[in-house]
Order: sequence, then structure tokens, then C-alpha cells
Amino acid sequence: MYDELIDKIWRLAEPVILSEDMELIHVECVKMHSRWVFRFFLDKEGGVTLDDCTAVSNQLGDILDVHDLSRGPYTLEVSSPGPDRPISRDRDFEKFRGAKVKIRTHVKIEGVRNFQGTLMDYAEENGRKLVRIGMADRIFSIPRNDIARANLVDEDTVNAL
Repeated sequence: MYDELIDKIWRLAEPVILSEDMELIHVECVKMHSRWVFRFFLDKEGGVTLDDCTAVSNQLGDILDVHDLSRGPYTLEVSSPGPDRPISRDRDFEKFRGAKVKIRTHVKIEGVRNFQGTLMDYAEENGRKLVRIGMADRIFSIPRNDIARANLVDEDTVNAL
């Protein structure tokens, strides 16, 4: 149900966002007590402005109202991805090879669920997509389907700690 909702929202939102010369990089749907929260993360060359977010938000609000996917009240959030950008598409895993990432998995892999290290590779082996992350002299191979959440790590924030 959840993945189906995200797919429907993505298909409705992406043409609007592309028409504004931006890229839809991630969608989150969170069920709160009495309403849904729909989060859209956008990017474009030179960065996303507040005016960009407002323009897209107004259009997406109309589209979501017409299609009534939430079947009730919802909150709409549109923003740039920020320095801890979500990584959710195949092309993002390919694009950010060599970057520092945080990955949380649905299940433990070799006893670990939370990974932070360098995104070494993204490849397909035996029909499965695998993310390879280097951590402390080890390389973990994580099946793409086991990833609950993946984000870039903001190097400036890490270095400031």
C-alpha cells in the first residue's frame, strides 16, 4: 500500500516538477494521527529557491486535492534536499559513488543495521542490485531491497563535531 501510494504520487508530481526545470529526487509519505504528510525533495542546477518550492507546492496541492490520494487531510512539504540529501533512486547510488553516506537497513546484515562510510559501488549481481559501502577497512554488500533509508553525509557537519 505504502509503495503504491508513493508510486502514484511520484507519477503525478514528476511532470509538474520537470515542467519547472527541476528534478524530483525523493518522496516520503508519513501517516500521522489524523493526516498524511507528503514530503517532496527537489533539486536543480544552482540549487532550489524558496520561490521554486512555493510554485511547485501550489501546483502539487491542486493535483493532490483533485486525486484525493490521502482520502482526507494532509500536509504538503516541498524543499531542497539539503546537505544530507536522501538517496533513493538507482541513478543516485550511481551518481554518488565515492561520497560519504549513511544507510539504515530493514534487517541486520552481518550483524549491522546502521552503516556510515563511503559508497564504493552500485552494481547488479545475479539479478540483485547491491550497494557496496566501505567502513573501517571492511566493505559491506547491501541488497538494494534491504535499504530502508540512505542519505549523503554532510562532510562539513561531520568535521565540525
